[in-house]
Amino acid sequence: MSKKIKMITIFFSIIILIYLSITAILYFSQRNLLYHPSENNYSDDQLTVTIEKVKITTEDNLELLAWYHEKDIINSKTILYLHGNAGSLENRIHKINNFEDININFLLLAWRGFSGNKGQPNEQGLYKDAKAAIKWLKKKGVKDQNIIIYGESLGTGIATEIAQNKNYAGVILESPFTSMIEAGSSKYPIFPIKILLKDKYESDKKIKNIKSPILIMHGEEDRIVPFRMGKKLYELANEPKYSYFPKYDDHMMEFNKDLINSLNKFIKSLN
Repeated sequence: MSKKIKMITIFFSIIILIYLSITAILYFSQRNLLYHPSENNYSDDQLTVTIEKVKITTEDNLELLAWYHEKDIINSKTILYLHGNAGSLENRIHKINNFEDININFLLLAWRGFSGNKGQPNEQGLYKDAKAAIKWLKKKGVKDQNIIIYGESLGTGIATEIAQNKNYAGVILESPFTSMIEAGSSKYPIFPIKILLKDKYESDKKIKNIKSPILIMHGEEDRIVPFRMGKKLYELANEPKYSYFPKYDDHMMEFNKDLINSLNKFIKSLN
């Protein structure tokens, strides 16, 4: 073997080794890359809406923190709010404060591993968390036809899962992704994400099974989840469906007058 061929062989061997090493790192650390319970973006927000801190027990015996606000459990709809992959319940204060101006009750659930809850987040575990929250609401006397499932970012994957073939009042998806496979592949295009991924959250395969009215909100300037994913889910969704696609909004959507009006209009249409 000539010296030149030997050098080329060594070079490509190093490249392959680096590629396999990064692939292994992605596989074994993927849940640390996906779930960020310690991230804090809104530490200075103060609650202006009244909430009750409650505990919800899952089928695998985890106790989850949730914030509950009851306005009129009989005559008003109840939002089950499923948050995204980062931060605590406090990170959503700037959103739920605005719910005071909408005639709704709400239950804001903290995932396992988030907001001081025990457990480790994963796809099947988060499905269990959301189903436990539904069960808790039903024990409070809330009927399916009065429940609105609200998913934010990662929470849209759980919202889409639990809303399938149910008779819920409505579904709201904020900054949704089509699937974690597509989202991951867009960030790491040279790696076999479909093979490596443990938590797939395939909303694009499930959204056709949602029979409830649906509102999809997505900022066109989203730099985390591409706007095209929200638009694709909207196209796949059944009627009746509604959209709020602000041109200059990013992933963390601004809860301004226009967004609140869209929420209010959608919720009123469910009565």
